[in-house]
Amino acid sequence: MGRGTLGFILGAVGLLIAVPIGWWVAGRGEAPVTPALPIDSPLFDAGVADLPAVLGGFAGEVELRHGQGEWRKAQKGELVLPSDRLRTKDGSWAVVVGGEAWEVRMESGTEVELSELSHSISKILLETGLAKATVRGAARHTFEVRAANSDAVASTQSGAFTVASNGQGTVALGTQDGEVQFSGKGRVVIVRAGQQSLIRPGQAPSTPAPVPSSLFLKVALPARTQVNTRKLKVVGQSEPGALVEVAGRVVTVGADGKFETQLPLDEGKNAIEVRARSVGQKDARSSHAIELDTRVRKTTVDKDLWGPKP
Repeated sequence: MGRGTLGFILGAVGLLIAVPIGWWVAGRGEAPVTPALPIDSPLFDAGVADLPAVLGGFAGEVELRHGQGEWRKAQKGELVLPSDRLRTKDGSWAVVVGGEAWEVRMESGTEVELSELSHSISKILLETGLAKATVRGAARHTFEVRAANSDAVASTQSGAFTVASNGQGTVALGTQDGEVQFSGKGRVVIVRAGQQSLIRPGQAPSTPAPVPSSLFLKVALPARTQVNTRKLKVVGQSEPGALVEVAGRVVTVGADGKFETQLPLDEGKNAIEVRARSVGQKDARSSHAIELDTRVRKTTVDKDLWGPKP
């Protein structure tokens, strides 16, 4: 019996053993974790699974949902299967690895669905957020990202690109290496390294242009540095398709680049940092300080204010 055959048998037996154990764990009310199979496992060659996707490193709060199941905390090294969804909460990031073919880094406030995983093509649906894909040029393998609520599609067989979607039809793409096909509304453009393109709701992708040397960010706050209300309205503008965080919270950026959010304040001094990141790998920050003072001040009235009584 050859080593390959023996390895396949051992792998299959291990998988069969893992299934009842998973059911036993689930019966105790604990979510089973799918074991991460090695890329060179004979199970993949046998067709039990195609190109594997594994949740690699991550930080902060990352959640995974299998199919139509419930969201739960993700575990490093577990498999991510077709129809599975991943999302990163505020201040978190995660990396999904598709064997030796590709990897995707999800920034904070990003949600994706793995639509299709095979040896010939990998398809990912970007619900919202910003993600960078690195495609290593595996033979005859295409990597594709689609955006929710849009017909925008980005695809390549080799290269690195960053794509962002606000979930409302605004999709931006910037290429860091190689070239990427970017399509929408019947138009296809080629975005090469150092270029970016934008799709607004109902529009085709813009003509690729060089990534600007800096990222525009403007923030409007009250002129007073001291306020007495527990919520602060923060208004600003950046580049359409940028990922904007206000005090660590991801906010939605419109097709015109404008954003607005209500920020809860703590009593006393509040340090407020606004950060924007673009698909062109540019970063901009704006720092502010606001003091919240809700103490009730006593009001005194001068009895002789209106002069002596007649």
